[in-house]
Amino acid sequence: MKTALTRDFRVTIIRRAQRDAGFRVSLLREAMECILGGELEVGKALMRSYIKATGGFDALGAEINKPPKSVARMFSTSGNPTLANLSLILACMQKREGVRFSVREDNSASARKRAA
Repeated sequence: MKTALTRDFRVTIIRRAQRDAGFRVSLLREAMECILGGELEVGKALMRSYIKATGGFDALGAEINKPPKSVARMFSTSGNPTLANLSLILACMQKREGVRFSVREDNSASARKRAA
């Protein structure tokens, strides 16, 4: 059973992200991990929170030269961002935060794969 997040909880997340850079980076990291792990809806929800905490869709749209409404639609519950747009946005966010995420092999997964 899925439980919807309350508006108060979403506002709390956004406010904390606005004042806490470490939390903001963790929010971005978790969003990326969810997207890469196949949990697109959760990843998009986390990305929406991150975007709202860092200037909103207007600021992001201006940064990546895309209409803000288009960017907002990508991260709506029915949105489906293309890989090109998603990678552009993630690169922008990493640059904004001064971080660089990378993908690495999960050794426990590769060991299970070899054993099979």
